[in-house]
Amino acid sequence: MPAIVLLGAQWGDEGKGKATDLLGGRVDYVVRYQGGNNAGHTVVIGDQRFALHLLPSGILSPNVVPVIGNGVVIDPAVLLKEMAGLQERGVDTSRLLISANAHIITPYHVTLDKVTERFLGNAKIGTTGRGIGPTYMDKVARVGVRVQDLFDPSILRQKVEGALANKNQVLVKVFNRRSLDVDAITDALLEYAAPLAPHVADTGIVLNDALDAGKTVLLEGGQGTLLDVDHGTYPFVTSSNPTAGGACTGSGIGPTRVTRVIGILKAYTTRVGSGPFPTELLDEYGERLRSVGGEVGVTTGRPRRCGWFDAPIARYASRINGLTDIFLTKLDVLTGLERIPVCVAYDIDGEVVRELPMTQTGFHHARPVYEELPGWSEDISGARSVEDLPANAQAYVRFLEEVSGAPISAIGVGQDRDATIVVRDLLG
Repeated sequence: MPAIVLLGAQWGDEGKGKATDLLGGRVDYVVRYQGGNNAGHTVVIGDQRFALHLLPSGILSPNVVPVIGNGVVIDPAVLLKEMAGLQERGVDTSRLLISANAHIITPYHVTLDKVTERFLGNAKIGTTGRGIGPTYMDKVARVGVRVQDLFDPSILRQKVEGALANKNQVLVKVFNRRSLDVDAITDALLEYAAPLAPHVADTGIVLNDALDAGKTVLLEGGQGTLLDVDHGTYPFVTSSNPTAGGACTGSGIGPTRVTRVIGILKAYTTRVGSGPFPTELLDEYGERLRSVGGEVGVTTGRPRRCGWFDAPIARYASRINGLTDIFLTKLDVLTGLERIPVCVAYDIDGEVVRELPMTQTGFHHARPVYEELPGWSEDISGARSVEDLPANAQAYVRFLEEVSGAPISAIGVGQDRDATIVVRDLLG
C-alpha cells in the first residue's frame, strides 16, 4: 500500500492542515517528518478551530495513528501542553507515537536562538526564536540530545555537560549572558521522561510494518518548499528539508514506497520572515489578501507577507518534489477582485526568465512579469465541483494548472472541513 507525501509548495502556511484533515479519515497513519514548533496547521471542524504546532494533523481523526518522526525536533514542554489542550477539548492523544531518534529542543537552544537573532540586527534570518535552528545544528554536529536520552540520566547529563562546555563560553563571552547550569537543565529534561514514555517507539519499524500490512501512510511536511535548507531561498530558510526527499529521511520510509506527492499551493502567495518575495504587495491589495485570508502565522502570530500567485515558484516546487498532484487552497479569498494578476515570469535586469534564477542575487533582483485574468464576485464557498464555480474562477484554476507543472486535484473554497472540491481522488 502507498506512502503519500503531502507538503507545502510555496513558503509554508499553504493550508496543509486542511488537506491532511481531508484525507485523515481514509489513511491509517499521519507522520510529521521534519521541523519543530516553528510550524503550524489550522484545522476547522464545524465551529471549532484547532491550531496544531508539533502534533500531526491526523491527531484529529480518531482512526488515525499520529506519528512524530525522527526528522522532527521536539520541545517537550510545548508538545505536552499541546496534547493537554487537545485532551481538554475531547481529542484523544493516546495514540500518538514519537520516534526515539527525534531530537530534543533544550532551554539552551532556545536561549541561543533568541540572542543570536538579536545580535544579527538587520541581518537577522527571521527565525521564530524557538530553538529549532540551534537544535538542528547540534544534530548535524553530533552533539544533540535525542528522545531516547531522556531515559538514561547518565547519558543525558554527559550530553548536556558536553554541549554547555562550549555554549556557556559563547553565552558569557560573546553575548554577555549568564551561563546555564548543567544539573538544572538535566533535571528539567528528565521530568519529561515519564509523560513521554508511553508514546516513544521505533517508528521506522512501525511504519514499514504498517505498509507491509496494507496500511496507508500519509507523510506531512511543515513549512514549505521555498523554506527547505537545500532547495529554498537560502539563507532565509528553515533548518530542515520540508521537500519530498525529507519525508524519507525524516520518517525511515524508503523512497520506493512513496507513490504520490501532493503539493499544497495557495491561490495567491504568502510568506513569514525575511527574504526575497517577488510578488509581494505593499498596497491595499496586499492588505486585502491578509485581512480576507486571515493571514497571521498559526505558531508565530506574525502577519504574513502577501502577494499574487507565482508560477515560477509553483513549477520549481513541482520539479523539486516530483509533484503528482496539487491541492489549491483559499480560492475563495480572491472572490470580489475585478482582475487577478498571476506572475508567469521574472524580469531580472532586463532579461525575462520563466524559472527561478540560479543565484540568490538573481532572485533578489527578480521583478514579476504578470498576466491578468478576470475575477469573479459570486460566493464560491458552497461549490463542491468545478462546474459549480463561476466561469472566471474555473478559468483561473485552469490557468494555474497550466503554468504550475502538475494537475490540480483538489480546491479549497472555504475554511470549513468540507469546503473542498475534489477533482481527482488524492488516494486513488
